Amino acid sequence: MQVHQKISRIALIITIPNQLVKLQKGNSKLHPLPDSLSVATGIKRVTISNTSEGGGSKGATVAATSAAAARGRLSSRTLLPVVLVLGIVLPFLFVRIAFLVLESASSSSCSSPIECRGWRLFSGGYISQKLREELTRALIEVKDDNIVDGGTEGSLETFSELVKEVTSKQQDIKAFAFKTKAMLLGMEQKVQSAKKRELMYWYLASRGVPKSLHCLCLKLAEEYAVNAMARSCLPPPEHVSRLADTSFNHIVLLTDNVLAASVVISSTVENAANPEKLVFHIVTDKKTYSPMHAWFATNRLKSAVVEVKGLHQYDWSQEVNVGVKQMLEIHHLICSHYYNNLKENDLEYGGEHQNFLEALSPSCLSLMNHLRIYIPELFPELNKIVFLDDDVVVQHDISSLWTLDLNGKIVGAVVDSWCGENCCPGRKYKDYLNFSHPVIPSHLDQDRCAWLSGMNIFDLEAWRRSNTTTSYHKWLKLSLNSGFTLWQPGVLPPSLLAFQGHVHPIDPLWQVAGLGYRSSSAGGQILEAAAVLHFNGPAKPWLEIGSSEVRSLWSRHVNFTNSFIQKCRVLH
Repeated sequence: MQVHQKISRIALIITIPNQLVKLQKGNSKLHPLPDSLSVATGIKRVTISNTSEGGGSKGATVAATSAAAARGRLSSRTLLPVVLVLGIVLPFLFVRIAFLVLESASSSSCSSPIECRGWRLFSGGYISQKLREELTRALIEVKDDNIVDGGTEGSLETFSELVKEVTSKQQDIKAFAFKTKAMLLGMEQKVQSAKKRELMYWYLASRGVPKSLHCLCLKLAEEYAVNAMARSCLPPPEHVSRLADTSFNHIVLLTDNVLAASVVISSTVENAANPEKLVFHIVTDKKTYSPMHAWFATNRLKSAVVEVKGLHQYDWSQEVNVGVKQMLEIHHLICSHYYNNLKENDLEYGGEHQNFLEALSPSCLSLMNHLRIYIPELFPELNKIVFLDDDVVVQHDISSLWTLDLNGKIVGAVVDSWCGENCCPGRKYKDYLNFSHPVIPSHLDQDRCAWLSGMNIFDLEAWRRSNTTTSYHKWLKLSLNSGFTLWQPGVLPPSLLAFQGHVHPIDPLWQVAGLGYRSSSAGGQILEAAAVLHFNGPAKPWLEIGSSEVRSLWSRHVNFTNSFIQKCRVLH
């Protein structure tokens, strides 16, 4: 066979001493070592690839180099995909196994976590859905009654405590659901209790008299004693005839708050089209008469007429005196009854006590607040008046109220609301009266809107022709005999019964009420359009608990340039 066509591979097994052969650097040939260095230290088997024509050593070198390169290429091409696959698969397997361990620990269907992990490895979606369904069923099966019966005492405070207890004790899913609902119920009860107590403290805060207002009354009383001008006649002698002149527009206030009365009168006069037609009648108690008189005597109006009169200056008949005394006694008993219920009953549970909080309102025991039922006796010469509470502010001219036709009714009041058919401007009859009591008339609609007090037109002639005041006293006696269960505490409930059928509804924008509560549904446009804003509720605008959003509508009518206002730092 030709040498250049066929290469023969000859495997030579050469047994030589290990130290008798060396490879020269840079050369593939074998050279024998000197004999002097030959030491038989071991036997090795060497395989040599050989070719003819003296090319054996060169062929061996090329073959060895090619094999090494092939092994390097194979390693680099295989290693990179393996690393990428492991980088993707291993984190997934780790996270999946971790979830399976957690699911297995809370499962009651497997004998051991290892068993569960074995058959759940590739069925995560099904197991998660099954776990959700089981948890939902357990939460539904746990009744709130069972939790209440078992009590929430000792219930866990935080979710981390719940997880720690469930995992440490390896409780089943029903136990987890029971403890979860017990914890949430306990938290909800604490939140509701805190809200009710905060509301009660809010009402209690409304009973306090700010230091600035107390200072104002003391300063004005001192001024009345030392300053002859503060004791001058109100009104001046030349205007006394207006007090009984029915051609003027008469406005009545029953109040013992000097600052509030000044805001009502100044706001009314400022927005009146014809302020010279206005005559204000202020009725107050004996202790407030001196500061009230001093204020309006030293801050006289240029156009309108103001009369200040104390209750001690009235010469009423014995019958009226007895009626007033009985009325106040019954109202005091009603307020005391509900106040004692608030103290004896725990506010932790139930919401029925929230309506009793009106017993904490200062208006519940205010003499001036209850005397409005005797307006015909207070002003026997007048036939038509507009009554304003001291917690209102007048924004527009109200002179057209005296020309309204009441169609023979006694009182004109806002009944319907600006907010729609199913919305009441105040409260409904059922919010005031106990319709479960058989004494309450069955023909009254408990879902009907109650008429608003605070700004009313009274036809005193129609009032005197009716038996409204007598009916009012009859309802008070029925409430006394029924254990004070006919209505909630307050002035309006017995008036709703006494004036039933004698109310003429007027336009809703004549009055917007409820500004003394936490929030009002009346927006900015409604507040601007309303003729009268009523701050009924505990948060009066002269108190710190008053809402800052609407207080400015009232405080802008306070005379901050007055020296007594500045000395007492009113509203600072």
